[in-house]
Amino acid sequence: MAELVAVIASTHHPFYYRASTATGADRPPFADEWVRKIEAFRETLTRARPDVLVMVGSDHFHQLWLDNMPQFLVGKAPFYDANFYNEEREFGLPKMFLKGQEDLSAYVLREGLDAGFDLAFSNELRIDHSITCPIITLRPQNDLPIVPIYTNIFAPPLPQPKRFVQLGQTIRQLIESWPSDKRVAVIGTGHLSLELGGPRQFGPHGPDPEFDRKAVDWISGGDLEKCLGEVTLESLHLPGNATHGFMDFMLMMGVAGEGERADYTDTYDLFHTMEAYFTWYPGGLR
Repeated sequence: MAELVAVIASTHHPFYYRASTATGADRPPFADEWVRKIEAFRETLTRARPDVLVMVGSDHFHQLWLDNMPQFLVGKAPFYDANFYNEEREFGLPKMFLKGQEDLSAYVLREGLDAGFDLAFSNELRIDHSITCPIITLRPQNDLPIVPIYTNIFAPPLPQPKRFVQLGQTIRQLIESWPSDKRVAVIGTGHLSLELGGPRQFGPHGPDPEFDRKAVDWISGGDLEKCLGEVTLESLHLPGNATHGFMDFMLMMGVAGEGERADYTDTYDLFHTMEAYFTWYPGGLR
């Protein structure tokens, strides 16, 4: 059976690539510390020596739109193109080409359907920055095949938070039952408090520092019970209008397991958002 060697949850700030590669007067004052934190975080994946990456993210109305919005979608293509033009223009993200792990995608899709999730799939999925940004930060050589899993955090009606957790738990079960000798890491990206286009978008930190503090405590401590007790679709409007991306963090807590404390936690207040990085090693490093 396959081995789940790392569970990683992070934010996916599209400005990192431009900030980290800028030089001279164009390099922002926070870039060096941001790069230092990312390089330390990257090592948590490197140490796990994965063969395959299962990538959980959310399409930002790039390929999925209101004419066809699946709640959960599995990419099952042999290769994936990335990024989209507006991401290249606005954030300087490079064009990318990623290899798919087709047999694991097919296994997750078939077994996930049988486990009670009505998963959609795509053989022609194009990848956006919710998945390419963690590739850039955690595996910049882009040398590992991926299984992309997209969640709907944008277009109501959204799945309930508990459904994200349940999908995370199921993803772990499917990886650990996959008949393969591969070492698998699951990487999921979401948000803490976040405001886009609203009055709280730009400040010295995220729009709701108290929510961010609680969220980091929930994630780092594996406190799913308290998290599920406070987080609802309605409550997520309060910390910022784009905070529903936090449900992808909850999905990753489901993968990591109830009560499982993160082996690595780091955060960084970055003008309009708190960046957050978490890593778990199921069964320990070996």
